[in-house]
Amino acid sequence: MPVNAVIFDIDGLLIDSEPLWNEAAAETFRDYGVTLTEAQYHTTTGLRTKEFLQWWFAHFHIADTELAAAEKKIIQLVLKKIEQKGTILPGVSYIFEFFAKKNCKIGLATSSPPALIELVMDIAGIRSMVHATASAEDLLHGKPHPQVYLNCAAALETRPVHCICFEDSFNGLIAAKAARMTCVVVPHHSQIKNERWGAADLKLSSLQNFGELHFERFNN
Repeated sequence: MPVNAVIFDIDGLLIDSEPLWNEAAAETFRDYGVTLTEAQYHTTTGLRTKEFLQWWFAHFHIADTELAAAEKKIIQLVLKKIEQKGTILPGVSYIFEFFAKKNCKIGLATSSPPALIELVMDIAGIRSMVHATASAEDLLHGKPHPQVYLNCAAALETRPVHCICFEDSFNGLIAAKAARMTCVVVPHHSQIKNERWGAADLKLSSLQNFGELHFERFNN
C-alpha cells in the first residue's frame, strides 16, 4: 500500500529513556523493599506505567492502594531525569528529515503521558515536523492493544495501512501490527538477536540504517 504517514514510538526509540524509567522505578520500588532485575524490566517494556506497576505489585503482593502514588512518583521522576540527562538516540534528525522530504505526515504514539511527548519533542528539536501525537495514558487499553496507533492514524487523517510505524519494544510491535501498519523495529542492542522480532516487517540496528530502498519496498 502507498505510504503517506509515519508514526514513531518515543521511549527507547527516539530518546534513551528506558534506563531512566528503570531508575525511577527502582527508586520507587525501594520504598516497598523490592528490587527488579534487568530481565524482569525487559518483560514489561512498552507497557504503561499503570500496567507496569499493576503487574509487579501483584507479583510482589503489594497493596493496590499504593498504585496511584507510585505511578505519580515514577512519572515525576522520569520527567525530571529526562530533562536533566535525556539523550536523543542516533538517527532521529535523519529519519525525521527523511520522511519530511517524502511529504509524509509524521506522528508520535506512546504509552507515556502527554507531558513526556511535549518534553521529548523540544529536546529532540522535532516539534515543527510532527503533525499529530497520541498517548495511551488514559485509554482503556495500552500497548499491545492497537488503539493508540489507531488514534494517531486518525489524527493524521490517514488509514493505518498507509502508515509505517517505528518501534523498539515487542508490545509496541504487536500493537502496530494489530493496527495493520507496516512495522520497523529498532530493538535495544542487547535484544536484537531475539527471534520474536521476526514478526516485524523490518529489523534495524539504528534509525540511521533506514533508507530509500526500504521506503520503496513498503511504498507500493
